[in-house]
Amino acid sequence: MSTPYVVVTLVAAAMAAFSAVASFLNLGFAVASLVAYGVPRSWWPWLGVAKAAGAVGLAVGLFVPVVGVLAAAGLVLYFAGAVITVVRARRYAHVPFPLLYLAPAAGSLVLV
Repeated sequence: MSTPYVVVTLVAAAMAAFSAVASFLNLGFAVASLVAYGVPRSWWPWLGVAKAAGAVGLAVGLFVPVVGVLAAAGLVLYFAGAVITVVRARRYAHVPFPLLYLAPAAGSLVLV
């Protein structure tokens, strides 16, 4: 296990955890974005659970590599879906935000 892998994985886990907490607490910036993108309110808790599970999975993956690979792949798919959601909402200037979360998850997957 390389140092870059550990650092990138911990960054990805921290970012996913931050995003999950923002979803759970209905913080203004997170809620405003979800409303703007047309995400149904009934999905919000489940989206937070998915991000939290990804964050925990990445951390566990430092000790059980297969869990980390699955968590990283899941987060890459999640944030790719977020990019698609932003594009479908025609909020093109917001595309970089989910990409910022996708990048370390993809990096973790590549560095395994």
